[in-house]
Amino acid sequence: MTRIIGLAGWSGAGKTTLMVKLLPALIGRGLAVSTLKHAHHRFDVDTPGKDSFEHRRAGAAQVMVASGTRWALMTELRSAREPTLRELLARMDPVDLVIVEGFKRDAHPKVEVHRAANGKPWMRPEMPGIVAVASDLPAPYDLPSVHLDDVDGVAALVLAHAAPIEAIDWAVRQEA
Repeated sequence: MTRIIGLAGWSGAGKTTLMVKLLPALIGRGLAVSTLKHAHHRFDVDTPGKDSFEHRRAGAAQVMVASGTRWALMTELRSAREPTLRELLARMDPVDLVIVEGFKRDAHPKVEVHRAANGKPWMRPEMPGIVAVASDLPAPYDLPSVHLDDVDGVAALVLAHAAPIEAIDWAVRQEA
């Protein structure tokens, strides 16, 4: 059964830095872990001039690139709506744990990543699903908390608070 947890925080809080340290710690515990990252801007995983890029530019709805070491499926939304987190998760292979970076307004449980030097406000209670905190200063609310640099502590929070994807009430979502 795949479980889900998010890392939520404002830009510059250190979510990606924490993720890169957290993944080996969790995988080292024998877990199969996948990640899902939301981008707030246009992004491209392809390179202009490559065949796959040209296929998409010519109008292909989907382009798959495959080799002996990896494969990638690119889907062009064109005028279609952006898929929901739930829809994207349904397209992923089953693993022990999916860690989501972004989608902070969705209902899945999240560890708030907060860095004092960032100068941003705390996310809770405005954001749903904050169940724990990883920060370089004490949180202003009573939730399980560890220091941002304590990777093993964050791993323990993640494992303690991740929830089965099937148990998430996807109707709970805070609009931006």
